[in-house]
Amino acid sequence: MEIFREFTFEAAHHLPNVPDGHKCKRLHGHSYRVTVAVEGPLSDEMGWVMDFGDIKCAFSPLDDQLDHRYLNEVEGLANPTSENLARWIWTRLQPRLRGLSRVTVRETCTSGSTYRGEA
Repeated sequence: MEIFREFTFEAAHHLPNVPDGHKCKRLHGHSYRVTVAVEGPLSDEMGWVMDFGDIKCAFSPLDDQLDHRYLNEVEGLANPTSENLARWIWTRLQPRLRGLSRVTVRETCTSGSTYRGEA
């Protein structure tokens, strides 16, 4: 069974490694949506995989580091693509969130990435 919880935050960034003239080279912002998914057995006693509040508690310190920030200044996010952001979130959540199965970052309604850890 897989469960998920979604989070949103607002942040600005630019992509330093794209060619000059690319629109993402300029400073801009997004309304990010992050989905954190956890996989595990369904507890017969509780009727759930995990309390959704546990996912919220695990993500909360990251939200403090990301919301209304300039992502390029966040340690480890010098090149804050959605792919790098998904991996950054995973790396910080994985030790604290048993059964973490995927992190999806959407930077627009139609674009984003999903990270499932290293193979």
